[in-house]
Amino acid sequence: MNALAATSRNFKQAARLLGLDSKLEKSLLIPFREIKVECTIPKDDGSLASFVGFRVQHDNARGPMKGGIRYHPEVDPDEVNALAQLMTWKTAVANIPYGGAKGGIGCDPGELSISELERLTRVFTQKIHDLIGIHTDVPAPDMGTNPQTMAWILDEYSKFHGYSPAVVTGKPIDLGGSLGRDAATGRGVLFATEALLNEYGKSISGQRFVIQGFGNVGSWAAQLIHEKGGKIVAVSDITGALKNSNGIDIPSLLKHSKENRGIKGFGGAQHIDSNSILVEDCDVLIPAALGGVINRENANEIKAKFIIEAANHPSDPEADEILAKKGVVILPDILANSGGVTVSYFEWVQNIQGFMWDEEKVNKELKTYMTKGFQSVKEMCKTHNCDLRMGAFTLGVNRVARATILRGWEA
Repeated sequence: MNALAATSRNFKQAARLLGLDSKLEKSLLIPFREIKVECTIPKDDGSLASFVGFRVQHDNARGPMKGGIRYHPEVDPDEVNALAQLMTWKTAVANIPYGGAKGGIGCDPGELSISELERLTRVFTQKIHDLIGIHTDVPAPDMGTNPQTMAWILDEYSKFHGYSPAVVTGKPIDLGGSLGRDAATGRGVLFATEALLNEYGKSISGQRFVIQGFGNVGSWAAQLIHEKGGKIVAVSDITGALKNSNGIDIPSLLKHSKENRGIKGFGGAQHIDSNSILVEDCDVLIPAALGGVINRENANEIKAKFIIEAANHPSDPEADEILAKKGVVILPDILANSGGVTVSYFEWVQNIQGFMWDEEKVNKELKTYMTKGFQSVKEMCKTHNCDLRMGAFTLGVNRVARATILRGWEA
């Protein structure tokens, strides 16, 4: 089941639980606007190359639209649509005043030079500058893009509209980026995990964790969980997988991973098959890599009691059903990984105020938002007698539906 089908299915289930009428339900699913542009640039060798850029703006009932820009060779319109829609519910669950969007360019960033990437980013910005904006649509980095990409968008946009640091988030600190943004998604995962374990009378300390994915989110989550006394017994990334039942020395692994561009060859743990990482014995499993990794093939084998979805859409609906029967508690992605967009919101607020916060304030506010988000989801679970995923979806959809009706937009 692809991401769009799964997201739409969750939405429809939530709409049924909330008793939304069919017209409103239909209008909430249809994107506000889909943009597709041709971006032609001169390459370094003088030849011309054309790429397709796009942006799906899903909903703006609760505020400006918000979502990443990815540079990836296989950009699937359905997936982008699903991710834009997911951002609408995610920002509503986090209770930040945004709607959802997503976009990108169909290109392989590894095959383009830095100057080609800069030209491509600037041409894309020229094509969409009047469709994004501080109070319209605020892009952020995603797969294949980074703070430098955001700096180019900011500069190009500012040529048309005057200096506007709040038009993108995830910027370099020197151009109005927020302290704490780099660790935000991983730190949010920590706060969400703490809130969930707390419900069951447990804490991070003494629990055994398995983390799939050691990129930005996975490595920060590992570091922060390790600092809190959690025991990380297995980790994987694209280069391989490691296991140590006594707990992996995370600071050493981070150093090794930085120096060797991956965890492969690390001496403080035994190497295992990457495919077995999800079924290793642990208390808490954190998939922080790709979508669709937990499915009907492996769901029965999973030994974890809790799954924290740090990646987008890591488990499909069939796996959900199998895991529910086993009594596994899943903290859904739209809550678990919302730390990134929450600190993006803080960055936008700081830019608009022209007043920057220190890192301590950023982390303190993030903890407040993540904890409140979890409590609100729990309330919805009680009201509708459902699991955490449906609790989060009903919370998000309800907030967007209420804003839509209050603005007089319902059909």
